[in-house]
Amino acid sequence: MFKDPFDPKALLGRRGCSCGGNHAQADHGRLTAQAAPAGEEERWNRVVDAAVLRAVFPVDAQRRQFLKTVGAATAMAAISSVLPLGAAREAFAQGGALEKKDLKVGFIPITCATPIIMAHPMGFYSKQGLNVEVVKTAGWAVIRDKSLAKEYDAAHMLSPMPIAISLGVGSNPVPWTMPAIENINGQAITLANKHKDKRNPKDWKGFRFAVPFDYSMHNYLLRYYVAEHGLDPDKDISIRSVPPPEMVANLRADNIDGYLGPDPFNQRAVFDGIGFIHLLTKELWDGHPCCAFTVSKEFATQNPNSYRALLKSIIEATAYAHKQENRKEIAKAIAPTNYLNQPETVLEQILTGTYADGLGGVKKDPDRIDFDPFPWNQFAIWIMTQMKRWGQLKADVDYAKVASDVYLATDTATMMKEMGLTPPDPSKKTIVVMGKPFDATKPTEYLNSFAIKRT
Repeated sequence: MFKDPFDPKALLGRRGCSCGGNHAQADHGRLTAQAAPAGEEERWNRVVDAAVLRAVFPVDAQRRQFLKTVGAATAMAAISSVLPLGAAREAFAQGGALEKKDLKVGFIPITCATPIIMAHPMGFYSKQGLNVEVVKTAGWAVIRDKSLAKEYDAAHMLSPMPIAISLGVGSNPVPWTMPAIENINGQAITLANKHKDKRNPKDWKGFRFAVPFDYSMHNYLLRYYVAEHGLDPDKDISIRSVPPPEMVANLRADNIDGYLGPDPFNQRAVFDGIGFIHLLTKELWDGHPCCAFTVSKEFATQNPNSYRALLKSIIEATAYAHKQENRKEIAKAIAPTNYLNQPETVLEQILTGTYADGLGGVKKDPDRIDFDPFPWNQFAIWIMTQMKRWGQLKADVDYAKVASDVYLATDTATMMKEMGLTPPDPSKKTIVVMGKPFDATKPTEYLNSFAIKRT
């Protein structure tokens, strides 16, 4: 595929060693030391050049004889006079025509959705030729239902949701994909001010907690945290789903004692003087995933060019949000009513990591929230162990297969390379939750190691 078509020794018409020598292709590098294409762009340029030369010379022997006679430079000039190779390469790089330019992307107004939201006012969608409407949505069940009904082309979801949808947990099974994580960290346990003297979870029996959704990292992390302190989350405390924008009001009305939720609503409780930040979830698992950019497998398959453009927009926005020096600009962009509808000072505290904790202190943690698009399969496997642990997922599951089918690490890595970013090695991911290492190759052993569980 990536042979140099202007090399008269290269064979384009059959399998075997590309140089035509009497040796196996596997031995070519050792025997001839022929240089490979230097980078992604050069490799794809060779694909275009080869396609053009195959069209000009249907018989490969004629191409080879022509190149031996006139040389590569003269041949390239002659062909370019008829079909400019530069234009052909550029057309290929741009991909095919967008099947669908006008798209709707649903989001919940929280800082986890920062890349999806900021891509609208800051032009990341339009740069890819897309006309995207980002639609503020009331809650996660609404996001799921509108996505399943195809009212949204893509959506901001909690990272466990594509797994639950694909497996038919909580809804009918529909193949769903998650090609990009939106954010890591960025959550907290917030308690009402009246509980400032109850910082030990062992004192939380009878507490009423809110989480954004049953299939959320918030639910799993809260359950993990209290269980490690000896409380059964289904017996010793109560947990109910509350849409994030309603959490502060419920805390103020004393309907709940606290919540493990997304920002800006942890910082907003401090800003409004009704709650304090007990801890950041990064203190439980530094680098944990939270929200994600998702599409149905049907949309990605039927609209490959639009899907590619949309994913590229999200990855570029996520990379931009990752840089600390851009955070204040982003806070200003996403603060307006049609996006997060929050004071800029609240968003700046979250995004920059310099914040009031509600206990009289000002803390500095630049990693309070971060943005990293890579959808590690290990994340998905950990999530499924918790779905099994708490009785959400009752059937046996092929952890590795579901993870690779839903969390599209390969798509994201390929896109990152094309954009000049460096994807990580997908096999190298260390996960430690509250001091306990997680081995993604042994999910059943991990699940069985917990004393408090429903399975």
